[in-house]
Amino acid sequence: MDTTQSVPERVAAAQAAAKPSEDRIAEIFDLGDAQTLSVSLAEDLRAATVALELATVDIYSAFESQMQHHFKRGPFSRKLKNLLIDAGKTDLADRVHHYYLAANVLKHGKGASHRELLNAPTSLYAVKAAQDAAVDDDHPATGLIDVTGPDFFAGLTKTILEAYQFLEKK
Repeated sequence: MDTTQSVPERVAAAQAAAKPSEDRIAEIFDLGDAQTLSVSLAEDLRAATVALELATVDIYSAFESQMQHHFKRGPFSRKLKNLLIDAGKTDLADRVHHYYLAANVLKHGKGASHRELLNAPTSLYAVKAAQDAAVDDDHPATGLIDVTGPDFFAGLTKTILEAYQFLEKK
């Protein structure tokens, strides 16, 4: 993505890029149970899922990078969450925090963010324990966060846009 794009432009581009993967996932799920898929469909599902996981990390990282200037230094997401709570926007603070954790797990795999999500589940998406996630040597975090739900990426981008609007008005 171009560094001169605004956050809303980046979000629109990410949504457009993610749409084919979301559509393919929905198409495959409409065909039946993931356990009974042909090898070809299972590979398609895997590829679309990995594409959405990468898109999640990319858009959240771009958001953090572009909006970091609102805070002197330190952990952007923690500071944003605290600012939102102080402003009485606890629902948005919670969503920002949970999508930050999801992006962090998808980027780094098992660790503190994954443990936090396992210990304090969210209704925004499903989290799997490491032993329950699919094994993928090329993408070790694949399957830890369920990005295949029809509202996952839409919820992420909506949250990013709401947080962006809040920061720009501050």
